Amino acid sequence: MLLNRKISIFTFIREIKYDIITIVTYAVVVGIVDQYSFLSKISIPTSMTAIIATALSVLLAFRTAQAYERWWEARIVWGAIVNDSRTLIRQLIQFVPKNNSNNKTIEIFAHRQIIWCYALGESLRGLPFSNKVKEYINEQNITDKNVPNAILNKHSVALSQLEISEFKQVHIDSTLSRLCDAMGKCERIKNTVFPKSYSLLIHLLIYVFATLLPFGLDDKYIIEEIFLTTLIPLIFITIERTAIILQDPFENSPSDTPMTNLAITIEINLKEMINDTNLPIQEKPTSFYLM
Repeated sequence: MLLNRKISIFTFIREIKYDIITIVTYAVVVGIVDQYSFLSKISIPTSMTAIIATALSVLLAFRTAQAYERWWEARIVWGAIVNDSRTLIRQLIQFVPKNNSNNKTIEIFAHRQIIWCYALGESLRGLPFSNKVKEYINEQNITDKNVPNAILNKHSVALSQLEISEFKQVHIDSTLSRLCDAMGKCERIKNTVFPKSYSLLIHLLIYVFATLLPFGLDDKYIIEEIFLTTLIPLIFITIERTAIILQDPFENSPSDTPMTNLAITIEINLKEMINDTNLPIQEKPTSFYLM
């Protein structure tokens, strides 16, 4: 997740470096040729490029809004995971009779929920599981492809074995259902690809606009023509790339939902609730983003 501090401009330039090279090369070549060859006789009305620019603006506004909506939904879902993880352990502490055996059971629930949070974040990013998740998988002999779902199933089995009233079980089960729902929402966002045809259309229109633009500008000032032919299309490309970066919030990039940091927060909160003093260290970010 990007933080409220100075963002590295070089990181963003690397994202669009090939577009920059292409457009700058085209602007220089056409700017020079337009001065000294038959291209100088070609003139396209400014209204033509203005129509394309207007269409691009509308499409990019829609694209950016939809991409931000996906990113924001992912953040809302993980906010709910934080709340429901706390609620789950709080309900167990409140509903389960206090004795040494039950206290151990609550500790197992808390540890299992912590592992679930790490496993979900790592699986969404397509990363190898961390050591603590691998240890749990080996201890529990989990062979399911969907590890987070298998861990939730263990929650359900353990819940059915608790010696509490059905009313209390229903309350805890509703919390587990919300966690399962949040997992499904994350998987939907991860697996739903933004329509490629829409991206292709926008990118094509940007390059059509960039191609026509120099022929609608005044040929008297070559530096001005090259500058505008480069600047205006790059503004559109920058907006488009911003939308592309935001539309996939689980791709292990700086604009990701900070799932690792949220999992650490959940681990600290749950361990404090069960009086476990072995807390992880939540390091302060040293860069312009938080994972």
